Amino acid sequence: MKFLIYISFEYGFPIVRPLQAEILKRGYQVAWYIENEASKKKLKSSEKLLKTVKEVLDFKPNAVLVASNEVPHFFPGIKVQLFHGFSVNKRSKDKGHFRIRGFFDLYCTQGPSTTTYFKALEKKHKHFKVVETGWSKVDVLFHVTKNVAVSKPTIFIASTFTERLSLAHNSEVFDELVKLIENEDWNWIVNLHPKMDITIVHKFQQLNSYRNVTYLPYLEDLEPLKQADVMFTDTSSIITEFIIQKKPVITFNNNLPNDCFINITTADDLKSSIEYALKRPEELMQKIEKFVLEEHPYFDGKSSKRVIDAVGNFIHNNELEKLKPKPLNLIRKYKMCKKLNYFKF
Repeated sequence: MKFLIYISFEYGFPIVRPLQAEILKRGYQVAWYIENEASKKKLKSSEKLLKTVKEVLDFKPNAVLVASNEVPHFFPGIKVQLFHGFSVNKRSKDKGHFRIRGFFDLYCTQGPSTTTYFKALEKKHKHFKVVETGWSKVDVLFHVTKNVAVSKPTIFIASTFTERLSLAHNSEVFDELVKLIENEDWNWIVNLHPKMDITIVHKFQQLNSYRNVTYLPYLEDLEPLKQADVMFTDTSSIITEFIIQKKPVITFNNNLPNDCFINITTADDLKSSIEYALKRPEELMQKIEKFVLEEHPYFDGKSSKRVIDAVGNFIHNNELEKLKPKPLNLIRKYKMCKKLNYFKF
């Protein structure tokens, strides 16, 4: 069996690399097609890049794995939606997460909170299939690693780039963080959104001068989340990626705070909130447990395996033939042809 990994944005790499490992483990073939020239530099020497549409057509993949919203309809193989994040409430009802764009044959959902709605859409549209697999990106969170004794608690700081939602843009929060870094016996990991204002980035990079602070300009994978005991963030999509480890999250002015978040509205409450979170109070942990079971009830690190199983079952059972034809989708298809400069049919 042949798999093509399709990358539109760099955030796709940590989502698809666990899948590539599973594909190779089974003795299947895998190749990459990457839209952005700069992103191609992130490929390893052992990874096979297909540089043109013709090379993709010649490769003839059985399945195309996609972590973004669209994929060339003229590529061979079934099109598999992996999702680039969890459904979070940055916008009301998060409609973008559930938008059906008419490109995909198989949706691999993360947990009941998304599966239930996508199953209803599957029944309505009848031109795709939905299988709950868990999310490949978070497999690393549940892989057993050798325990290293850590005497100090670690706080992970993450922030979205939208100014009105971002804790990183709040000067009072920054000042309070500096105070805590200097006076509390805690370790800190800082990671800001890739689109963060460069002046804010430089400001937070300066925290790296403290011995108990590690600034991460880019998350190659989620391994650093395993090192942290508590997360401090705002409305960043990384909330769910962290909390599914059953660890507390403190949010700052979250616009739609879940009852399992410790939501604060002033910087003065940060220290006491961290102290509270580190105690892992039973009532809070029960709320987190309930949330996690809805979002991602898989703790075995085998979501990649379930995705590849779902793809194999879809192909071997000829599920594509059982589906209704997709909508014509002419405008989106034309834009995709134009983007890749391919108009041969």
